[in-house]
Amino acid sequence: MSGDDEGRRAGRRSRVLRAAGLTLAGVLVLGAAAGGWAYWHLNDNIKSVDINGALGDDRPAKPVTTPAAPAPSASASASPLPTEALNILVLGSDSRSGKENQELGGGDSTGARSDTAMVVHIDAGRTEATIVSIPRDTLVTRPSCPLEDGGSTAMAYRAMFNTAYAVGGPVCAVKTVESITDVRMDHYIEVDFSGFAKLVNALGGVTVTTDEDIDDSSSHLTLDAGTHHLDGKQALALARTRHGIGDGSDLDRIGLQQKLVKALLEQIAATDLLTSPAKLYKVADAVTGSLTTDTGLDSLSELMSLGESLKGLSSDRVKTVMMPVVRAPSDPNRVVADEPEASELWESLR
Repeated sequence: MSGDDEGRRAGRRSRVLRAAGLTLAGVLVLGAAAGGWAYWHLNDNIKSVDINGALGDDRPAKPVTTPAAPAPSASASASPLPTEALNILVLGSDSRSGKENQELGGGDSTGARSDTAMVVHIDAGRTEATIVSIPRDTLVTRPSCPLEDGGSTAMAYRAMFNTAYAVGGPVCAVKTVESITDVRMDHYIEVDFSGFAKLVNALGGVTVTTDEDIDDSSSHLTLDAGTHHLDGKQALALARTRHGIGDGSDLDRIGLQQKLVKALLEQIAATDLLTSPAKLYKVADAVTGSLTTDTGLDSLSELMSLGESLKGLSSDRVKTVMMPVVRAPSDPNRVVADEPEASELWESLR
């Protein structure tokens, strides 16, 4: 293979892996491991929730789309270009289920909360993306959500955003996001504590530079300002750190999480997984073993199809922002949407 071919291949892989955030980047790794027992095992790893079935028509309408067109100069057998935008709710869950999650910070209590929440918007041509972080401490009106037993949760005013997942799971998390944004979530992806740590370890760790000293007794992380190579447990602690930096708010933690995501994308892009089947399988197993999706993404083929559609998305066309917020007048430890800026942001994603 020529140097030019190798360069094109490396550049293409780098663009894809950098494009859509940690979870979507991990999804793209799955294709080369999709064979035989490995395919069955990885496919069987994925858990799913029927979001569409639970919410029915009580949600924002889908945008009207046009029929897909073949790519320019492509053969008749080539996949058509996407013609619709996608909005994907990505949650990091502090699930207490399982010994591994408890040892990594879930504690011995039951239940889970959405520790990290991002709306990933991918434009119709798959050439631009916006990733919007929603602070977990945002006060919202939490809608009534359907439960698996046929009942429903009560509507709650001035509730913390992350309680939606705690009281009603993924279905209520999606409904709450749609309620406050009026943006339809086409897909749902959730990763838990242990899966995140396993992914970092499978990649050989991640190198992160911090701008200030960190000493957080809650996340059990102590780091001097500077560059550090972190293992999975340390990287997870960094993602959860809030009390050891700045004013101890969730807004400072979001800044750390965005920095960590960028560092992980760099690590994924720099790791030649395609030449190491063992490492590739380890990474794919870490991703799928911790993954919960909606039923539209609950198979390797569907995840790989999504990944394939993102090949034209380059890292310089991905924007990472936080939902505009201000301190809540009634509680300095909470925030509320900053209007009209927040509504204008969500309008741009419809």
